[in-house]
Amino acid sequence: WVLLSLLLLQEALPHVIAKSKRPKEPGENKIKPVNKKVKPKTPKMKERESVDSSLKSQSILTQVMDKGNFQKLAATLSLAAGQSIELRCKGSNVTWNYPSYLDTFKDSRLSIKQLDRYSQLILANSTAADTGEYSCWLQLCNGNKCRKDETKTGSTYIFFTDKEELFVPTPSYFEIVYLNPDKPAVIPCRVTTPSAKVTLHREFPAEEIETDGTDIIYDAKKGFVFQHPTSDHKGIVYCKAESQGAPQISIKYHLLYVEVPKGPPSTTIAVSSSRAGLGDRVHVICTVLGEPDVDVNFRWQYPGQESGRPVITQNFWRLINRGIGHTTRISKSVLLVEDFEDIDVGNYVCIAQNLQGETTVATKVEL
Repeated sequence: WVLLSLLLLQEALPHVIAKSKRPKEPGENKIKPVNKKVKPKTPKMKERESVDSSLKSQSILTQVMDKGNFQKLAATLSLAAGQSIELRCKGSNVTWNYPSYLDTFKDSRLSIKQLDRYSQLILANSTAADTGEYSCWLQLCNGNKCRKDETKTGSTYIFFTDKEELFVPTPSYFEIVYLNPDKPAVIPCRVTTPSAKVTLHREFPAEEIETDGTDIIYDAKKGFVFQHPTSDHKGIVYCKAESQGAPQISIKYHLLYVEVPKGPPSTTIAVSSSRAGLGDRVHVICTVLGEPDVDVNFRWQYPGQESGRPVITQNFWRLINRGIGHTTRISKSVLLVEDFEDIDVGNYVCIAQNLQGETTVATKVEL
């Protein structure tokens, strides 16, 4: 039996070998590697440029830490009030933006220096009032014209926390907020501690105003935002904040509803008398009705202007309530001619200008 088995095996072996040497089918015996590290292909230039740009915009602003270490800044940073901070922005021509209150009071605690390769901002002995956005960008200049390099910017919002000052301090105890139906309105009760619980309250009738997250939202960096203001929101309000201690109250905000058509100034002109006698005093008054927070500039043209005839002009404005919660700003410019003469006879022209355009009105004074 053993001999017979060997003879059968010897006879079958050539067929097995021959079968194994048959021509290979296309793609046969190609083994795909499993979990093998493959060197990534070099991305196209456009992709690389966009990646590099985003990296540059993130790394241009850094914080100087202890022992000369640097730290890239996230969107927000929390520091205890009293600490000093040093920020650096890469570039040879850097512009900074920081809370405007530091400029208003010419605060000596703030120091900015432009060096060869970077700009340095140092804020010493920080306070809760310093809470806000700190940003920088590189300026690209051609002669006297400069523009912002959008690919090289950096920004962070710094909370200078102070348990005694949960709200960012303001120079006033009362502020006016205009409610315009065409744009969101902000009640700027910002906090120094981002985790503080903040609520909005009406003074009369005394009640909490619900923050629904849609029409009224709270942003620790801005305050309460009314997305679609209406006349129902007008009145006096305040904010309340709580964070591991007794609640604190913000300043009061007077919400005034505004509904004035947008566009060039709505202007009228009037004169104290269209006929004046020699030696009379003549007043010409130019009046504009507009939005409470929109400034108006006035210019005059009058008969004796080119010959240097002296006149007196005075500009002023005030807010008026037109009823049903609507508030309007009245801006006026008054031109006074004393001791009326022949040279003063003619047309008096008032040109009122705002951001949307200008309006010209005129009246005539005769002898």
